[in-house]
Amino acid sequence: MAVLSIGQVRIHSGSATQDDALQEATDILVAAGAVTPAYVDAMRQREETVSTFMGNGLAIPHGTNETKEAILDSGLSVVRYDGGVDWAGDEATFVIGIAGRGDEHLEILSQIAILFSDEDDVAKLNAAQTPDELYALLSAVNEG
Repeated sequence: MAVLSIGQVRIHSGSATQDDALQEATDILVAAGAVTPAYVDAMRQREETVSTFMGNGLAIPHGTNETKEAILDSGLSVVRYDGGVDWAGDEATFVIGIAGRGDEHLEILSQIAILFSDEDDVAKLNAAQTPDELYALLSAVNEG
C-alpha cells in the first residue's frame, strides 16, 4: 500500500501560518482517504503539547494517540513552502503530515527522519522544481 502518491505532494512559492499548514496537511490526507477532517484537531493538540519541528527545515505534524479513530488508513502529505512557515519559533520549509494505522507511523517517521538527516538529501529536496521531482525523491517511503 503506497502511503504517498503524486497528488499528495505540493510546492508553494510563498509562506503560510502554522495553522494553515496543518489544515492543508489534513486536507491532503482527507482527499487521499487517510483521515477524517477531525484529524486537524488532533494535530493541533499535539503541537500544543510538543512541537513536531525536527530540524533541517522539517516539521512532521501528526495526531495524538487519543485520536486514532480519525485515522482511516496510513498516508502522507508533503508540502514545501519556499517562503517558510513559522513553526512555534522555528523555520519550517517542509511540512509532512503523517497518519499511520496502528504503529505504521513509526516506520514512516523513521524513514522521513533518515532522509532529512542527510544534508545532501535535504538540498536535493529543496532544489526539486516540480511536485513530480519532489515525489521521485520521496517515493522510497512507499517501499517501507
